[in-house]
Amino acid sequence: MAKKTKNRKQALEKIEPAKLYPIQEASQILKEITYTKFDAAVDMDVRLGVDPRKANQMVRGVTTLPHGTGKEVKVLVLCTPDKEEEAKNAGADLVGLDEYVEKIQNGWVDFDVIITMPSAMGKVGKLGRILGPRGLMPNPKAGTVTMEIGKAVEEVKKGKIDFKVDKFGIIHTRVGKVSFTPEQIADNVKELAQTIVKLKPSSSKGTYMLSVHISSTMSPGIRIDPKSLV
Repeated sequence: MAKKTKNRKQALEKIEPAKLYPIQEASQILKEITYTKFDAAVDMDVRLGVDPRKANQMVRGVTTLPHGTGKEVKVLVLCTPDKEEEAKNAGADLVGLDEYVEKIQNGWVDFDVIITMPSAMGKVGKLGRILGPRGLMPNPKAGTVTMEIGKAVEEVKKGKIDFKVDKFGIIHTRVGKVSFTPEQIADNVKELAQTIVKLKPSSSKGTYMLSVHISSTMSPGIRIDPKSLV
């Protein structure tokens, strides 16, 4: 085991491992124990009492974080020429179709989100083996395959995120930056937690939200009291 750095040791001393922290207190502590020289991301991990191998227990959804993620999201819109102006006016960073499909087929993935339209899915669908493993494949449920291109771009730019449970039953996603106020971090965490609760599968028995942690880049995780999130 690697020797703990002085900063990490100091950070761990501020956290009681067995304690469930109210989200407001946890958000404040997180800011105090983050020693990176850059504005670190704030991540949230939610372990659910579901079996993701069963289709009726897959938890996936979208939500708009009230304060955004703090990350400048690079949006690629793959659309027909008649929708290009709408996409550009809404703030899309890259707009086109065939030339970008070809670039992606050659391994280019310099973007964060793809938004496309149903009529373009014939071409976009062929990119599944490249986009799928990276979590970049557009999906109607996530609102990224739509005729309302402009609206979809604006929502993503404002802080709309797409999340899903992994094979271990964990949802891991970014919910802000350490430069956010404790209140902003808490608001974002609550918004995501409440969305996840609404998505509880009817086939899920027992405790649904097993544990919730927040952490920043390279910081220890802080366990959150789920009761402080609803």
